[in-house]
Amino acid sequence: MKPLAAALAAGLALAASGGAANAQISDDVVRIGVLTDMSSLYADATGKGSVAAVQMAVADYGGKVKGKPVEVVFADHQNKPDVGVAIARNWYDNEKVDAIFDVPTSSVALPISALTREKNKININSGGGTSDLTGVACSPNTVHWTYDTYALSNVAGKAMVKRGEDTWFFVTADYAFGMALERDAANIVKESGGKVLGEVRHPLNTSDFSSFLLQAQASKAKVVALANAGGDTTNALKQAAEFGITQGGQKMIALLQEITDTHSLGIQATQGLIVTDAFYWDMNDETRAFSKRFNEKVGHMPTMIQAGLYSATMHYLKAIEAIGTDEAPKVMAQMRATPVNDFFAKNGKIRIDGRMVHDMYLFEVKKPSESKGEWDLYKLLATVPGDEAFRPLDKGGCPLVTH
Repeated sequence: MKPLAAALAAGLALAASGGAANAQISDDVVRIGVLTDMSSLYADATGKGSVAAVQMAVADYGGKVKGKPVEVVFADHQNKPDVGVAIARNWYDNEKVDAIFDVPTSSVALPISALTREKNKININSGGGTSDLTGVACSPNTVHWTYDTYALSNVAGKAMVKRGEDTWFFVTADYAFGMALERDAANIVKESGGKVLGEVRHPLNTSDFSSFLLQAQASKAKVVALANAGGDTTNALKQAAEFGITQGGQKMIALLQEITDTHSLGIQATQGLIVTDAFYWDMNDETRAFSKRFNEKVGHMPTMIQAGLYSATMHYLKAIEAIGTDEAPKVMAQMRATPVNDFFAKNGKIRIDGRMVHDMYLFEVKKPSESKGEWDLYKLLATVPGDEAFRPLDKGGCPLVTH
C-alpha cells in the first residue's frame, strides 16, 4: 500500500485507463483534477474513493469525449488552504487542467472556487459543505453538487423540532464549515420555534471531546448537535457514548454523518442516530448496481460525496459532448440548461448561483435487530424535495441572482 499512498499524495496524472503518468501535457485532452483529502479526517468520505468515482465515470463514458482523451489527475490538499491553492494554481497554469472536482474542507473549497473564477475554468464541488459557495461567495464557474450546510440543517432541524426536540446545544468544528453548519442549523431551529441553549467550538481534527461534551450534557438541551464531520464526528460520538449522553435522555444528531462513519462506529453505537444524506446505496436497483461496482473497486459502499462525483463527471462530459468544446463558460451554460437524471438525482437542476438542486433524505440508523447485513444501516424517515431542502435562490445573497 505504501507506493500507492505515495502516488496518491503526489497526485500523479493518470490516464482514464489507469495507465502511467503522462510526460506530455496536451491541449487535445480533457483533464479533470480531483483535489481531495487523501490522508486525514475526511479521507474515508472522499480521498481515494473520490478519485475512483471520477475514474469510473470516465471509463464508463469510454475514456474519450468528442475524440479527445479524458484524463484524471489527483492530489492531497491536506486540508490546508495554501496547499490546495498552490496545487490548483499549478494545475491550471502548467498542467492544463480544465476542471477541479471534489474539494472537501470548506476553508479550501472557498479559495479554490475564487481561483477557478479568476482562471475561467470549472469547479464542481462535491466534498465541501459551506452554503456560502452558492451564497455570498457564489461564482459563475462553480457548481455545488451534493450537499451543503443549509440542506443538512434544514432537513434535520425542521423534522426534529417538529417532533418536540426543540432545545439545542452545538458542538462545532472551529473553521468555515463548522461555523456555517452551526449558523444554518441554529437559524432553522429558531425559525421552527426552537431555542439554542449554547455552543462550544473545538479544533479541527481533535482527539479529546470530553470538555465539549460535558458542557453539552450540562446544558440539558434535548438535542446535542455535532456541527463537524469525518473523524471529528466519529470521535465525538464514541466519547458521547462513554459519557452516557443518550442514556441520559438527550438526542445526538450528527449534522454531517457519512455512511463510512456509521459503518466504522458500528450499528450498536449509532442505532437511533438521525442522519441527513443526499444518497444511500440501498434505495433502488440503480443505486445498488452502482454501489456494488464501487464497493468491489474501493472496498466500501460509496458516500454521498463519492456518488455525487460520478454523477457530476458524467454530466460534465455530456455537456462537452453536446456542444463540442471544453471552454468553461459554454460548458457551464450547457450544464445549467440540462436536467440531471441518473442514479444520484432525478430531475436535478443547476441554478444560476451554482447550486445543483435535488432531493435530500432523512434517515435513522437501524437497530442491530433490524439490520440484515454489514451495510444495511439506514431506514428512510423522509424524502425532502430539492426545492424544500436547499436554500431558496433569493435568500443566499449571491450577486449573480437578479430579482
